[in-house]
Amino acid sequence: MRILVTGGAGFIGSAICRQLVAGGAFVVNVDKLTYAANLRSLDAVSGNSKYVLEKADICDRKALDAIFAKYKPTAVLHAAAESHVDRSIDGPAAFVETNLIGTYQMLEAARSYAANLAPGEREAFRFVHVSTDEVYGSLGSDGQFHEDTRYDPSSPYSATKAGSDHLVRAWHRTYGLPAVIANCSNNYGPYQFPEKLIPLMILNATHGLPLPVYGKGANVRDWLYVEDHARGLITLLQKGRLGESYNFGGDSERTNLTVVETICDIIDRLQPGAQPRRKLITFVTDRPGHDARYAMDASKVRRELGWSPSLDFETGLERTIAWYLANAEWWKPLRERVYGGERLGLK
Repeated sequence: MRILVTGGAGFIGSAICRQLVAGGAFVVNVDKLTYAANLRSLDAVSGNSKYVLEKADICDRKALDAIFAKYKPTAVLHAAAESHVDRSIDGPAAFVETNLIGTYQMLEAARSYAANLAPGEREAFRFVHVSTDEVYGSLGSDGQFHEDTRYDPSSPYSATKAGSDHLVRAWHRTYGLPAVIANCSNNYGPYQFPEKLIPLMILNATHGLPLPVYGKGANVRDWLYVEDHARGLITLLQKGRLGESYNFGGDSERTNLTVVETICDIIDRLQPGAQPRRKLITFVTDRPGHDARYAMDASKVRRELGWSPSLDFETGLERTIAWYLANAEWWKPLRERVYGGERLGLK
């Protein structure tokens, strides 16, 4: 397999690249290398002959056409996206550009490339689009998102991801592009940029800094370990039915406050401090448009692909915390020069 991965220097994308190369695939990582990209996340594969990086913007059609022509991929895993809700509140334009225009350019480049393949190669070609549970909006106290749940996005981020999903589905139905959509719940794990909840809380807690929790911390998310998600996406690439969407979830619903308290307790055990880290928890003004609850029904992907998470949340979280404690050389430059933990999303 020759797989073109977009956003391969990001959190989910780098996990995909590491697993694909370990499995023997040739990987072309197309990444613009924005603030959230980190090539150190690819140290495990950067010297491998089956991995290559192409620095390019997915909005640049000319660059995309050249990359497709040069490497002749057998499939695309489209993971590139602006993904932080708070940043989408402060600056939605970048989300419209990358998530909508970038996906459009990827679809057109893939469609043009596939049209010129030999019949057998054209039939084997796949385009997997990586999306989010946030496109479905907010749930009440019970129920789960299913693949046919009506889209109801609340933030500029989720609205642009919903739009990109619609584009992928339309390109499949109108042009016959062999596409599949994956919607996932909140990912966590090593190599995640420290603006996201879990790494931000880990790093603040280890340094004795306040742990800001939005509102009362009652918002519920379903958590999925990133390596399990990457494994699912690769399985989807091989076995997913064309034109279908698949929900990936960890079956691990937790309130944000419970997540932060669990992080505090694990760090207290691994790295005891002068006082319990729970004392650092500070409740702050809630985020505008903050969805109350997400929960994914992943029965379709379990049934059709035989996929299921390998780690429960507490095991995955402890593994994640241990990684951050042992890998300051990865996150310290980010905290010092890129993002220091300041509040975003107040506009």
